[in-house]
Amino acid sequence: MALHLIKLCVGAESIEDLREWVARKALAAIAAGQQPHSFHTTRMVPKRTEELLAGGSLYWVIKGYVQARQPLIGIETFTDGEGIGRCNLLLGPEVMETEPQPRRAFQGWRYLEEKEAPRDLASLADGGEMPLDLRRELAELGLL
Repeated sequence: MALHLIKLCVGAESIEDLREWVARKALAAIAAGQQPHSFHTTRMVPKRTEELLAGGSLYWVIKGYVQARQPLIGIETFTDGEGIGRCNLLLGPEVMETEPQPRRAFQGWRYLEEKEAPRDLASLADGGEMPLDLRRELAELGLL
């Protein structure tokens, strides 16, 4: 069973904002002769790296709801220019929409167990065609 991370997507107003950010990062990486993945830099290094890299994803909370995820493809540790240890969470270029799941604000990232992770919209019976507002309301009522 894969282990995931969950993080607030600060600055994004929508999944489209996140997708645009990912696309810009991918284009910049390609221009620099690197792989087209994006990354998120964080101060805390996950201790459960092996579990995360066995099929885990970074789930993004946008405007109070888990709404999307990106596959975790690597974790690289480094020391920044000020001597502070950090890590880059390497993320696959695809942003997959998930069923909305309400989530209160928190700092940093948290581990997210597989059983608590929202499903991908594409895997749902309606194929994710239900309007987002309706899907959010149903999630708040615990009906989704």
